[in-house]
Amino acid sequence: MKYVIIIPDGCADYPVDSLGGKTPLQAARTPFMDAIAQAGLVGQSDNVPLHLPAGSEVANMTLFGYDPNQFFTGRAPIEAAAQGIVLGPDDWAIRCNTVTILDQIMVDFTADHASNAEARQVLESVQSASANPKLEFTPGVSYRNLLIYRGAAGQKSPFSSETRTSAPHDLTDGSVLDDFPRGPGCDLLCEWMQTSAEVLSQHPVNQARVQQGRQPITHLWLWGLGKTPKLQNFHHRFGIQGAMITAVDLLRGLAALVGWNRIEAPGATGYLDTNYASKGRTAIEALKTHDLVCVHIEAPDEASHEGRVEEKVKALEAIDREIVGPIYEALHSLGDYRILITPDHPTPVSTKKHSHGWVPFTIAGNGIPVDRSSSYDEVAASESGLQIPNGWELMPKFIQGQW
Repeated sequence: MKYVIIIPDGCADYPVDSLGGKTPLQAARTPFMDAIAQAGLVGQSDNVPLHLPAGSEVANMTLFGYDPNQFFTGRAPIEAAAQGIVLGPDDWAIRCNTVTILDQIMVDFTADHASNAEARQVLESVQSASANPKLEFTPGVSYRNLLIYRGAAGQKSPFSSETRTSAPHDLTDGSVLDDFPRGPGCDLLCEWMQTSAEVLSQHPVNQARVQQGRQPITHLWLWGLGKTPKLQNFHHRFGIQGAMITAVDLLRGLAALVGWNRIEAPGATGYLDTNYASKGRTAIEALKTHDLVCVHIEAPDEASHEGRVEEKVKALEAIDREIVGPIYEALHSLGDYRILITPDHPTPVSTKKHSHGWVPFTIAGNGIPVDRSSSYDEVAASESGLQIPNGWELMPKFIQGQW
């Protein structure tokens, strides 16, 4: 049996006036997703408990079949795992965004998608200015970076599970005054963020950006801190070997933590300009050597964060045409298979933020019953009557075919 999971990140949405009252998923031309819906079943799952952050870190852990109520410790340690960073028992990983804050407004949570080189230069300067041996500012991809706090055995940690931070992508176009870190260790986090602002106020990277007509990188925004979660190996749980194809460290990290192989697709960027066809080809090749292949596409989520509904529709159409279609066709020549298409969480273009709530999924293949659905979208899913309120139960059902 071959298994494929395709995650169009954040594709679940609300009806949009400019689309004639349709959601982007309804408005998009997705004949292959619809064909899968017609060949199998459509339903809804709720992947993020209300008391946890409505983000990909929780939702994708849920999709992998792990109850976040038991296993979620924070976003940053998952991304640290993607980079092979080993956290000791007293260490904390902290997500570190390059952002643009002007007049206390979060103008851009990506700092205009800071380049890898820009982020590296900025982090090196802040590292030097901090002069703190416990801090390791670690570059990632574009605006997605990390700060590692190395604790000491026998010394009380300044942070705890009660430390609260805010995801910068949930603050877009809003004031940050009420969203600085709070709880244990918040004074340190705020101090380090202020240090970054002072360093960046006259930084050569920003002088060059201003000359190019771009907004400056004004701060390093710290959030999503935690310690490494302990997740049971996926192969031990289900008896199958998985592979992850993504351009995002969060998904790479989850894959590492559950024991999946990570396969890089040429031209994958984690943005709207990603090479969709490359991801499709890479997945088909990976199916030759793996039981399960998961393809994650960040583009719909990025379009939502920027409030670009037409770009979200285009991204969904590209996913259907360049990824879903070729993979679905290839599966028919590989013998028994099951395919699952589902976003992790909703990201409405109207709010530009991740949201709690139901997301639609569709599954087809051997052992999967056929319902009366004719399309894959939020409305079809809500009308199907199939709901999985504990989203982490979807993966066992998918693998075992028990419906």
